[in-house]
Amino acid sequence: MRPSDVREEGASAQADGDIPGGGAGAPGTVPRPRAGSGPARKARGVRPPRSGRRRVLRWVSCVLSLLILGTAAAGYLYYRHLNGSIQTDALNLGENKLGGSKPNAFGQTPLNILLIGSDARNDAENQALGGATDTFDGPPLADVQMLLHLSADRSNISVVSMPRDTMLMMPKCTEPGGKVHPASKGLVQTNESIQRGGPGCTVAAWTELTKIPIDHFMMIDFKGVVRMADAIGGVPVCVEQNVHSRTRDGKGSGLKLPKGTSVIQGETALQWLRTRYGFEDGTDIGRTHAQHQYMNSMAREFRKNAKLSNPVKLNSLAQAAIEAMVVDTGLNKIDKLFDLSMELKKVPPGRITMTTMPWVYSTKPGLDGRVEPKPGEAEDLFRMVREDIALDGQGSASPAASASPGAPASPSAPAQQQPTGAPTAAATAAPPAKIAVTVRNSTGGKDGTQAKVKGRASEVAALLTGKGFTRVVADTQTGAEDTSVIRYATDAQAADAAAVATALGLPAASVQKSDQVAGIVVFVGKDWRTGGTPTPPPAAPTKAPDSAHALNGDNDQACMPIQPGFTW
Repeated sequence: MRPSDVREEGASAQADGDIPGGGAGAPGTVPRPRAGSGPARKARGVRPPRSGRRRVLRWVSCVLSLLILGTAAAGYLYYRHLNGSIQTDALNLGENKLGGSKPNAFGQTPLNILLIGSDARNDAENQALGGATDTFDGPPLADVQMLLHLSADRSNISVVSMPRDTMLMMPKCTEPGGKVHPASKGLVQTNESIQRGGPGCTVAAWTELTKIPIDHFMMIDFKGVVRMADAIGGVPVCVEQNVHSRTRDGKGSGLKLPKGTSVIQGETALQWLRTRYGFEDGTDIGRTHAQHQYMNSMAREFRKNAKLSNPVKLNSLAQAAIEAMVVDTGLNKIDKLFDLSMELKKVPPGRITMTTMPWVYSTKPGLDGRVEPKPGEAEDLFRMVREDIALDGQGSASPAASASPGAPASPSAPAQQQPTGAPTAAATAAPPAKIAVTVRNSTGGKDGTQAKVKGRASEVAALLTGKGFTRVVADTQTGAEDTSVIRYATDAQAADAAAVATALGLPAASVQKSDQVAGIVVFVGKDWRTGGTPTPPPAAPTKAPDSAHALNGDNDQACMPIQPGFTW
C-alpha cells in the first residue's frame, strides 16, 4: 500500500477536509444570488470514491502571497525584518538539471515557478485544520503541484496543474547531506515525490517529465489559505446548484453553499479548495477546476480591493504568507520575493490561463482510479510552456511594448543556474581542429520502442570531420534521447560546444551543461536517425488543447457543476 493510500484511508473524524462550521449562512460565507446557471457539463467516468480521503489543494496561497507582496510598494520597508523568517530548501535534487530559463532573441527571460501544496501536519494550527490525527508529524505529501509560467515579455501567465493521482517514474534524488533516493523501478504517485528528499525532488520529477527548466519553487501549508482569505475579505465563487459536500457515512469537506455566487473566506474557503465529493464527477480533476475558479477570482479581488493599500495590513498579510512558505534559495530575501511579485503583477487577469495537464486513467494493474499524462496532448501543453507560447492563443505582446532588447528580466534563476551555452558563444570558440568531440548513438529514444540505428555515431562523427573537427571519436557507449543534444562538462567548454551545435545545425537550446560527461558529447537522438540534419519537429500548437480545460482569468461567470446526490 502506498503512503498516500494510508493517509487517505485511515480513519479520521476530519477525513477529506472535514471542517467544523461553514456552509450556507455560516460565518465567513455571504450568499449572493446569481441569475440563472450554466448548463451542466458532461460527466466523465466517475472513479469509485475511497473512504477517509482528505483533499488538500492549497497551491493558490502561493500565488496569493506573491500578489500580496506585489501590492505592497508603499509598505516595502515593513518587510525587511521578515528576512529571517523565510524558510528555504534545495531547488533541484535530481540529476537532470536544465539550468535556468533561457533568454529569447530580445534578451527577455521567461520564468517558471513550481507551486507545491504540502499536507504537512507539523504544528497545532495545521493539525487542527487538516485533521487525520494518524498522520500528525508524519512525512508530507505534495498533494498540489502547479507550474506557473510567466512569459518572457511579461504579457501573459500560463498555469499547468498536475492531478495529485498522476503516476510517474521518479528520478534519482540526492539530498544535500548525501542521502540517495534511487530512481523508481515502477510508477509512483506524484504526490510522494516530496518524501524523496523534499520539494527539490518534486521539482526534479517535473523536470524529468516536462523538460521545462524550473527557476524556483514555493511550497505552502494549510494555514496560509485561511489567513489570507480572511485578510482579503472573501473570494466570490459560484455553484450551479445548492451543494453540500458530505457523504452518507460522514465523509467530505462539509462545504455547504446555495446555488449561485457566494463570497467565502476563512475555513469555508479551505473547504472549497479541499472539496472533491460534490463537484463535477467527484474526482480530484473536478476539484482542480474549482481551484482554478478560486484562484482567478482571488486575483481579481486583489486588484480591486482598496483596503490592501494599508501598509500595516499588508505587513500582517506578508508575515502570514512568509511564515507559511518554504522557497528555494533563489527567493530567500524579501526584496527577491518583492521583485518577483512585481513581475507577476504586470500581467492582467485576462492574460492568465489556468489549465490541467491532459490525462487518461491508467490501465495498469493495481492503479485503478489513478491517471497518467495523456499521450500527445500533455506533451503539446509542456512544449508550449517550453517554447513560451501563450496558452490562450493570443500570442505575446510586441517586444517594444514590453521590455527593451537586452533588458534583464528580474528575478531570474540564481547565477549558478543560468545557461552558459549560447548561440553567440561560437565567436570565442577554439578552431574546429582543436575541439575534442565524442559522438554517442542515442537513436533508440527514451521509450525504447525503436532499435538504435547501427553505425549512426560514426556517420555523425564523419559529418563533423568533414567540417574541420578532426578530433572526433564515435563512442562505443550509447544513450537514449528523443531529441539530439550536446552536453559539456565545464564553463570553459561552453563556447566550443556551441560551435559544434552550429556546425551540425542544432539549435542553441540543445547545448546543455552536465556533470554526467567529461567533455563535449554529441548525443544523436531519435529525431536524427538518418540524413545530415535532425528531422525538424512538427509545428508547435498555438493554443492549449481542449483536454486541458483552460479557464481565463477574466471569466467571472465560471460556475462549478454539482455532482448528483450532493444537493440540498
